[in-house]
Amino acid sequence: MGQPVELLLVRHGLTAWNSSGRFQGRSDIPLSPDGLAQARAVAAALSDVPIDAAFSSDLARAASTATTILSGRSVPLVFDARLREFDFGAWEGMTWAEITAAYPGESGAQLTSARDYQPRDGENFSDVRRRVRSWLDELAPYDRRRILVVAHAGTLHALAAELLGEHFHTLALRFSHASISRIEYSSRGGQILTLDETAHLSTR
Repeated sequence: MGQPVELLLVRHGLTAWNSSGRFQGRSDIPLSPDGLAQARAVAAALSDVPIDAAFSSDLARAASTATTILSGRSVPLVFDARLREFDFGAWEGMTWAEITAAYPGESGAQLTSARDYQPRDGENFSDVRRRVRSWLDELAPYDRRRILVVAHAGTLHALAAELLGEHFHTLALRFSHASISRIEYSSRGGQILTLDETAHLSTR
């Protein structure tokens, strides 16, 4: 592996389902007007930050966020389905209250951490980690200095787990909508530079 690479992690902006507390997973819900404004705020916050490569989930909410960030840049944007959110199966489109009422006895139905989700007919955290690891392995030999990754909360947690190794399990991580996080990654593992930056959203 070459020099350390900085992964610039951005969660997509808000959607109508986010605002109503619905699990959207693979459901292709677009950004709401607030989400579009958040994406523009991220773009402004990163306007002076060089980006050497860019990857995004192919779901509309992430794709729109990434496209907005890269507007005016000559950086190609690569869409990859491996960066999609959890497949929430039967939970898709439901609120947490609806899920716990419908599936009270199922593993994970009383838990709110992505690490513990066990959605019926969907993916668990290990499933998401496997596909994220497949994507991450293809970035070798990490010869690009800064890589933008626009994805979803579950995907970003899985990516953090792969980057940070055992240290991940001791951390309480949060990825807010349209937040910016930076993790440096090398053959020695990952190191958090900044986490869940949202100051840019208060100025939009």
